[in-house]
Amino acid sequence: MLEQITPLILTYNEVPNIGRTLERLTWAKRIVVIDSFSDDETLEILAGYPQVEVWQRKFDTHTEQWNYGLKHVNSEWVLALDADYVLSEELIEEIQSTIENKKVELLDGYFVRFRYCVFGKPLRATLLPPRQVLFRKDKSIYIDDGHTQLLQVNGKSGGLQAYIDHDDRKSLSRWLWAQDRYLLIEAQKLLATPNSELSFGDRLRKQKVIAPIVILLYCLILKGGILDGWAGWYYAWQRTLAEILLAIRLIELERNK
Repeated sequence: MLEQITPLILTYNEVPNIGRTLERLTWAKRIVVIDSFSDDETLEILAGYPQVEVWQRKFDTHTEQWNYGLKHVNSEWVLALDADYVLSEELIEEIQSTIENKKVELLDGYFVRFRYCVFGKPLRATLLPPRQVLFRKDKSIYIDDGHTQLLQVNGKSGGLQAYIDHDDRKSLSRWLWAQDRYLLIEAQKLLATPNSELSFGDRLRKQKVIAPIVILLYCLILKGGILDGWAGWYYAWQRTLAEILLAIRLIELERNK
Protein backbone atom coordinates (compact mmCIF):
# COMPACT_ATOMS: atom_id res chain seq x y z
CA MET A 1 0.00 0.00 0.00
CA LEU A 2 3.00 2.30 0.23
CA GLU A 3 2.70 2.78 -3.53
CA GLN A 4 -0.18 5.16 -2.71
CA ILE A 5 2.41 7.58 -1.25
CA THR A 6 4.77 9.83 -3.23
CA PRO A 7 7.66 11.44 -1.32
CA LEU A 8 8.11 15.08 -2.35
CA ILE A 9 11.48 16.74 -1.63
CA LEU A 10 12.91 20.21 -2.23
CA THR A 11 16.63 20.47 -2.95
CA TYR A 12 19.33 23.07 -3.46
CA ASN A 13 22.97 21.99 -3.06
CA GLU A 14 22.14 19.10 -0.73
CA VAL A 15 25.17 16.85 -1.24
CA PRO A 16 25.80 16.47 2.53
CA ASN A 17 22.23 15.28 3.13
CA ILE A 18 20.22 13.95 0.21
CA GLY A 19 21.83 10.51 -0.02
CA ARG A 20 20.90 9.60 3.58
CA THR A 21 17.34 10.80 3.00
CA LEU A 22 16.89 8.78 -0.19
CA GLU A 23 18.29 5.60 1.37
CA ARG A 24 15.21 5.50 3.62
CA LEU A 25 12.86 5.93 0.66
CA THR A 26 13.79 2.85 -1.36
CA TRP A 27 10.24 1.56 -0.78
CA ALA A 28 8.76 4.41 -2.84
CA LYS A 29 7.64 3.63 -6.38
CA ARG A 30 8.11 7.28 -7.39
CA ILE A 31 9.89 10.22 -5.72
CA VAL A 32 9.34 13.80 -6.92
CA VAL A 33 12.20 16.24 -6.36
CA ILE A 34 11.91 19.98 -7.02
CA ASP A 35 15.43 21.32 -7.43
CA SER A 36 16.31 25.03 -7.34
CA PHE A 37 19.12 24.63 -9.90
CA SER A 38 21.75 23.07 -7.65
CA ASP A 39 25.32 23.72 -8.79
CA ASP A 40 27.01 20.99 -6.73
CA GLU A 41 26.71 17.21 -7.19
CA THR A 42 23.11 16.99 -5.95
CA LEU A 43 21.74 16.12 -9.39
CA GLU A 44 24.34 13.38 -9.84
CA ILE A 45 23.27 11.77 -6.57
CA LEU A 46 19.60 12.00 -7.53
CA ALA A 47 20.36 10.35 -10.87
CA GLY A 48 21.55 7.27 -9.00
CA TYR A 49 18.00 6.51 -7.83
CA PRO A 50 15.80 5.30 -10.73
CA GLN A 51 12.52 6.14 -8.99
CA VAL A 52 13.48 9.81 -8.60
CA GLU A 53 11.98 12.34 -11.02
CA VAL A 54 13.62 15.78 -10.93
CA TRP A 55 11.89 19.01 -11.89
CA GLN A 56 13.82 22.26 -11.74
CA ARG A 57 12.32 25.63 -10.83
CA LYS A 58 13.97 28.89 -9.86
CA PHE A 59 13.37 29.48 -6.16
CA ASP A 60 11.15 32.37 -5.11
CA THR A 61 9.37 31.15 -1.97
CA HIS A 62 9.02 27.84 -0.19
CA THR A 63 5.26 28.03 -0.66
CA GLU A 64 5.52 28.29 -4.43
CA GLN A 65 8.11 25.50 -4.58
CA TRP A 66 5.97 23.11 -2.55
CA ASN A 67 2.79 23.88 -4.49
CA TYR A 68 4.68 23.42 -7.75
CA GLY A 69 5.82 20.05 -6.47
CA LEU A 70 2.26 19.01 -5.60
CA LYS A 71 1.29 19.49 -9.25
CA HIS A 72 3.70 16.68 -10.18
CA VAL A 73 2.35 14.19 -7.63
CA ASN A 74 -0.10 11.64 -9.06
CA SER A 75 -0.76 9.52 -5.98
CA GLU A 76 -3.44 9.99 -3.34
CA TRP A 77 -0.93 10.64 -0.56
CA VAL A 78 2.09 12.96 -0.32
CA LEU A 79 5.04 12.59 2.04
CA ALA A 80 6.62 16.08 2.09
CA LEU A 81 10.25 16.04 3.22
CA ASP A 82 13.13 18.46 3.48
CA ALA A 83 16.37 17.08 2.04
CA ASP A 84 17.76 16.54 5.56
CA TYR A 85 14.81 14.53 6.91
CA VAL A 86 15.75 10.89 7.53
CA LEU A 87 12.82 8.55 8.16
CA SER A 88 13.24 6.08 10.98
CA GLU A 89 12.41 2.43 10.31
CA GLU A 90 9.73 2.73 13.00
CA LEU A 91 8.06 5.60 11.14
CA ILE A 92 8.08 3.72 7.82
CA GLU A 93 6.39 0.77 9.52
CA GLU A 94 3.87 3.06 11.24
CA ILE A 95 2.99 4.81 7.99
CA GLN A 96 2.45 1.47 6.28
CA SER A 97 0.30 0.09 9.10
CA THR A 98 -1.73 3.31 9.22
CA ILE A 99 -2.45 3.31 5.49
CA GLU A 100 -3.28 -0.40 5.45
CA ASN A 101 -5.45 -0.43 8.60
CA LYS A 102 -8.98 -1.19 7.38
CA LYS A 103 -10.47 -1.01 10.88
CA VAL A 104 -9.72 2.68 11.43
CA GLU A 105 -10.93 5.54 9.26
CA LEU A 106 -8.00 7.30 7.63
CA LEU A 107 -7.57 10.98 8.39
CA ASP A 108 -6.58 13.58 5.82
CA GLY A 109 -3.21 14.52 7.28
CA TYR A 110 -0.70 13.31 9.87
CA PHE A 111 1.80 15.25 11.99
CA VAL A 112 5.20 13.74 12.75
CA ARG A 113 7.59 14.70 15.55
CA PHE A 114 11.28 15.38 15.00
CA ARG A 115 14.43 14.13 16.64
CA TYR A 116 17.08 16.77 16.02
CA CYS A 117 20.59 15.47 15.30
CA VAL A 118 23.95 17.24 15.43
CA PHE A 119 26.33 15.50 13.03
CA GLY A 120 24.29 12.32 13.45
CA LYS A 121 23.96 12.45 17.25
CA PRO A 122 20.29 12.65 18.35
CA LEU A 123 19.48 15.24 21.01
CA ARG A 124 17.12 14.72 23.93
CA ALA A 125 14.85 17.53 22.76
CA THR A 126 14.47 20.25 20.16
CA LEU A 127 12.64 23.48 19.46
CA LEU A 128 11.18 21.95 16.29
CA PRO A 129 7.41 21.47 16.53
CA PRO A 130 5.69 18.49 14.88
CA ARG A 131 5.06 19.02 11.18
CA GLN A 132 2.28 17.69 8.98
CA VAL A 133 4.26 15.72 6.41
CA LEU A 134 1.82 12.98 5.33
CA PHE A 135 -1.40 14.21 3.75
CA ARG A 136 -3.94 13.72 0.99
CA LYS A 137 -2.92 15.68 -2.07
CA ASP A 138 -6.41 16.72 -3.19
CA LYS A 139 -7.21 18.27 0.21
CA SER A 140 -4.01 20.22 0.78
CA ILE A 141 -2.28 23.44 -0.24
CA TYR A 142 0.66 25.46 1.08
CA ILE A 143 0.37 29.10 2.17
CA ASP A 144 3.00 31.65 3.25
CA ASP A 145 3.91 31.86 6.94
CA GLY A 146 6.76 34.27 7.61
CA HIS A 147 10.04 32.94 6.21
CA THR A 148 8.59 29.51 5.58
CA GLN A 149 5.37 27.78 4.57
CA LEU A 150 2.28 26.41 6.28
CA LEU A 151 0.33 23.41 5.03
CA GLN A 152 -3.45 23.77 5.03
CA VAL A 153 -5.35 20.49 5.02
CA ASN A 154 -9.07 20.64 4.37
CA GLY A 155 -10.08 17.83 6.69
CA LYS A 156 -9.15 16.02 9.88
CA SER A 157 -5.55 15.61 10.99
CA GLY A 158 -3.86 13.44 13.58
CA GLY A 159 -0.41 12.48 14.73
CA LEU A 160 1.99 9.56 14.34
CA GLN A 161 4.17 8.32 17.18
CA ALA A 162 7.50 7.60 15.49
CA TYR A 163 10.11 10.24 14.66
CA ILE A 164 11.85 11.80 11.69
CA ASP A 165 15.53 12.52 12.26
CA HIS A 166 16.34 16.11 11.29
CA ASP A 167 20.03 15.68 10.47
CA ASP A 168 21.40 18.66 8.54
CA ARG A 169 25.13 18.31 7.88
CA LYS A 170 25.66 21.32 5.63
CA SER A 171 28.49 23.70 6.48
CA LEU A 172 28.21 26.59 8.94
CA SER A 173 28.65 29.10 6.11
CA ARG A 174 25.67 27.57 4.27
CA TRP A 175 23.62 27.67 7.49
CA LEU A 176 24.46 31.35 7.99
CA TRP A 177 23.54 32.10 4.38
CA ALA A 178 20.14 30.45 4.80
CA GLN A 179 19.49 32.09 8.17
CA ASP A 180 20.20 35.53 6.75
CA ARG A 181 17.53 35.01 4.10
CA TYR A 182 14.97 33.47 6.42
CA LEU A 183 15.40 35.89 9.31
CA LEU A 184 14.98 38.96 7.12
CA ILE A 185 11.56 37.68 6.09
CA GLU A 186 10.77 36.72 9.68
CA ALA A 187 11.75 40.19 10.94
CA GLN A 188 9.54 41.84 8.33
CA LYS A 189 6.62 39.65 9.43
CA LEU A 190 7.14 40.47 13.12
CA LEU A 191 7.24 44.22 12.48
CA ALA A 192 4.19 44.13 10.21
CA THR A 193 2.05 42.16 12.68
CA PRO A 194 0.33 43.94 15.61
CA ASN A 195 1.49 42.72 19.03
CA SER A 196 -2.05 41.63 19.83
CA GLU A 197 -1.84 39.06 17.02
CA LEU A 198 1.58 37.70 17.98
CA SER A 199 2.29 34.77 20.26
CA PHE A 200 4.06 35.38 23.56
CA GLY A 201 7.27 34.03 22.06
CA ASP A 202 7.13 36.38 19.08
CA ARG A 203 6.40 39.38 21.31
CA LEU A 204 9.48 38.38 23.28
CA ARG A 205 11.54 38.24 20.10
CA LYS A 206 10.52 41.79 19.20
CA GLN A 207 12.17 42.94 22.45
CA LYS A 208 15.50 41.84 20.87
CA VAL A 209 17.62 41.68 24.03
CA ILE A 210 15.69 39.06 25.99
CA ALA A 211 15.02 36.35 23.40
CA PRO A 212 18.64 35.20 22.78
CA ILE A 213 19.24 34.76 26.53
CA VAL A 214 15.95 32.92 26.99
CA ILE A 215 16.66 30.59 24.06
CA LEU A 216 20.13 29.72 25.37
CA LEU A 217 18.78 28.79 28.81
CA TYR A 218 15.74 27.05 27.34
CA CYS A 219 17.85 24.81 25.08
CA LEU A 220 20.45 23.97 27.73
CA ILE A 221 18.31 23.68 30.87
CA LEU A 222 14.63 23.13 30.09
CA LYS A 223 15.30 20.99 27.01
CA GLY A 224 18.22 19.19 28.68
CA GLY A 225 20.78 20.10 26.05
CA ILE A 226 23.52 20.38 28.65
CA LEU A 227 23.19 16.60 29.13
CA ASP A 228 23.88 16.03 25.42
CA GLY A 229 27.48 17.21 25.75
CA TRP A 230 29.09 19.16 22.92
CA ALA A 231 26.15 18.37 20.59
CA GLY A 232 23.74 20.04 23.01
CA TRP A 233 25.96 23.10 23.32
CA TYR A 234 26.30 23.28 19.52
CA TYR A 235 22.52 23.30 19.10
CA ALA A 236 22.03 25.87 21.87
CA TRP A 237 24.66 28.18 20.40
CA GLN A 238 23.17 27.75 16.94
CA ARG A 239 19.66 28.68 18.06
CA THR A 240 20.98 31.57 20.17
CA LEU A 241 22.94 32.91 17.20
CA ALA A 242 19.80 32.76 15.07
CA GLU A 243 17.94 34.86 17.65
CA ILE A 244 20.82 37.37 17.75
CA LEU A 245 20.75 37.67 13.96
CA LEU A 246 16.98 38.20 14.09
CA ALA A 247 17.44 40.96 16.69
CA ILE A 248 20.03 42.65 14.46
CA ARG A 249 17.64 42.45 11.50
CA LEU A 250 14.82 43.95 13.58
CA ILE A 251 17.03 46.86 14.64
CA GLU A 252 18.16 47.42 11.07
CA LEU A 253 14.60 47.47 9.69
CA GLU A 254 13.36 49.75 12.46
CA ARG A 255 16.16 52.28 11.93
CA ASN A 256 15.75 52.27 8.13
CA LYS A 257 11.97 52.63 8.20
